[in-house]
Amino acid sequence: MSKKSMTKKLMLGKRNKQNRRIPVLAVLRTHRRLEYNYLKRSWRRKKLRIKG
Repeated sequence: MSKKSMTKKLMLGKRNKQNRRIPVLAVLRTHRRLEYNYLKRSWRRKKLRIKG
């Protein structure tokens, strides 16, 4: 198992949070203006390009 630097860990945590789906309540409250998270990524196609 490789050791990650603190900056890489923080970046991975940040990206993980950005990858979450939008809550249903948020979609309903904004009358579907928010419907899709554009920061969501497909793990098959998009790889994380993290320098560090």
